[in-house]
Amino acid sequence: MTDMKSITVNGDTRQTSAATIAALAAELELDPAKVAVERNGEIIPRSTLAEAALGDGDTLEIVHFVGGGDHKADTWSVAGHTFTSRLIVGTGKYKDFEQNAAALEASGAEMITVAVRRVNVTDPKAPMLTDFIDPKKYTYLPNTAGCFTAEDAIRTLRLAREAGGWDLVKLEVLGEARTLYPNMVETIRACETLANEGFKPMVYCVDDPIAAKQLEDAGAVAVMPLGAPIGSGLGIQNQVTIRLIVEGASVPVLVDAGVGTASDAAVGMELGCDGILMNTAIAEAKDPIRMAGAMKLSVQAGREAYLAGRMGRRMYADPSSPLAGLI
Repeated sequence: MTDMKSITVNGDTRQTSAATIAALAAELELDPAKVAVERNGEIIPRSTLAEAALGDGDTLEIVHFVGGGDHKADTWSVAGHTFTSRLIVGTGKYKDFEQNAAALEASGAEMITVAVRRVNVTDPKAPMLTDFIDPKKYTYLPNTAGCFTAEDAIRTLRLAREAGGWDLVKLEVLGEARTLYPNMVETIRACETLANEGFKPMVYCVDDPIAAKQLEDAGAVAVMPLGAPIGSGLGIQNQVTIRLIVEGASVPVLVDAGVGTASDAAVGMELGCDGILMNTAIAEAKDPIRMAGAMKLSVQAGREAYLAGRMGRRMYADPSSPLAGLI
């Protein structure tokens, strides 16, 4: 007959047949290496959990480390990857790799876009991005910047996967060099091929709710509508269509391109986007590192405002103080 005992764990009474604290941790699906245990007011060393016997009536407190505060972390996920920061930054246009790395640190971003380019075979010892930004610390998102056909984009990402093993990628297929607007026919075609090959494409697209749904159907794991032309700094020009994309999407939506300053990033987040991707707004600021910090705060503020729910818009004034009882 199983030797059941009644114990109290974190304030709740439960029945268990576990003979030791380590066995109880396993029963609770906890990793003993990641928790601390107090039994009847006495802390039990982690190294002895396998020998620490459980007795009927024991009271245990089991704790682990969480982020500061008592609220649940506001994370977002894409293709099985979970992130705390909702800011993604690029790695182009900086004066050097040192400045790029410092701006990335200030931004708090956990994911960066990287272009795939030929190795400089004439100087194989030249500095590389990975020397300054550790791909084990940050999620690299290889992109297809500069590709104007589906074939070029697919080829580029196949090489990227071979080079670094990445399957989470950013797909963009441009229509022309002047506007850098996406060619949606080629983009959708490339997305279907890549998804069928096991890639997880996050896709740069026009700010069109119909095109966004077509990309989802083609296998996109995230849609990334432009706010304005790449590198323009004009801010989000079509808030209505971005909001409609957010409302209709079943995958993450991130504004990609057009952000110029912190308020632009906040607007995108207030519309309900899961994140914002930017490069030029930080890299071409007079103080890129300070701007990176500002973007971090603006994305956080915009997200908080979205979660809080803004007041309704009114056609006329509505006084904050009551008019009744005026002297």
